[in-house]
Amino acid sequence: MSAPLVYLDYAASTPVDKRVVALMSALSVGADTFANASSVHAAGRRAQAIVREAARQLSKCLGTAPERLVWTSGATESNNLAIAGAAHYRATRRTGGKHLITMRTEHKSVTDVFRALEGRGFDVTWLAPGPDGRLATDTLRQALRDDTQLVSLMHVNNETGVIQDIAAIGALCRDAGVLFHVDAAQSLGKLPIELEYLPVDLMSVTAHKVYGPKGIGALYIADRPGCHVEPLLFGGGQQDRLRPGTLPVPLIAGFGAAAAIAELAMEADHAHAQRLSERLWHGIRDLPGVAMTALAELTYPGILSVNIEDVEGESLLLGLEPLCVATGSACNSRDQEPSSVLRALGLDDKRAQSTIRFSFGRATTNADIDLAVQRYRDTVVKLRNLAPERVA
Repeated sequence: MSAPLVYLDYAASTPVDKRVVALMSALSVGADTFANASSVHAAGRRAQAIVREAARQLSKCLGTAPERLVWTSGATESNNLAIAGAAHYRATRRTGGKHLITMRTEHKSVTDVFRALEGRGFDVTWLAPGPDGRLATDTLRQALRDDTQLVSLMHVNNETGVIQDIAAIGALCRDAGVLFHVDAAQSLGKLPIELEYLPVDLMSVTAHKVYGPKGIGALYIADRPGCHVEPLLFGGGQQDRLRPGTLPVPLIAGFGAAAAIAELAMEADHAHAQRLSERLWHGIRDLPGVAMTALAELTYPGILSVNIEDVEGESLLLGLEPLCVATGSACNSRDQEPSSVLRALGLDDKRAQSTIRFSFGRATTNADIDLAVQRYRDTVVKLRNLAPERVA
């Protein structure tokens, strides 16, 4: 009989909160809640009321108005809509406005959009982070040009947990008249966000990173002159034609409920993650050659990325079973190439491939962490004993 799995990959996805499941189940079978929210009859109006309540809950967690949100299928679509939509809109309305800026440490749903835009005539500047994983405002200031239209950054990095100073970066963009997009998939419900005060124009969020269902996300679009996106999809007139299609009412309701729960639990969740991260690092930090990928004080504690010398990464990952962890982001875990994020931070290929990302959630226990410590230590010792050379 195989050992029970220990899930330490909350940065990839979270379990759906039982309260969210109960709400969605009730809506899915309800006699008066299955209707198309675009319909004008009574059942349609009830469905639309559920959507409005979810928008209220999510907007409260983000510190903005409900009407600033556009529902999408998740953060990938939100990122695509924000970046490609804003780039095309601005390029057609400002002469020569085809310069865009992002970082090499972004999620693939951001970097791949920028690469596609490069193929369509846009000029992209790819900035590297500093040694601490953060973007210095001076670096961004030097990259800005008269024809710059958009800057896109991740709030919390999905591989390292590094938190970008989006307030300072946004202020610089605002002064330059440049749109600022933030991928907040890893920070929604985990860090305080007040879009009423933050100089952020576009923000992508998703439900499944915050104990909500997969398949639903949202894009915040600020109410400012010049802040608009061209649609990627065409069809009905839903959501002001920015993202047409029949709204998935149970999924939207689940996202709203998950956001409301996260807002109330944010402080406790953060403290819990902090304790778990410290417990894990304390248990392995004396291993020769082990290091945190990023400084703890600059990261969200729910993500702990560690790397180690002279240990082969794939063997390490397999040796850690039954722990469910990642070698980088879930989107890249099947790719044997070293993470572009880790290489941008200066790790060589071997060190990058030895990197393990532990990520914690509400259901993670001290016993889970203690098992992780034991498995990590035992596996490192075993692999080094099999290797021809050992770390001194």
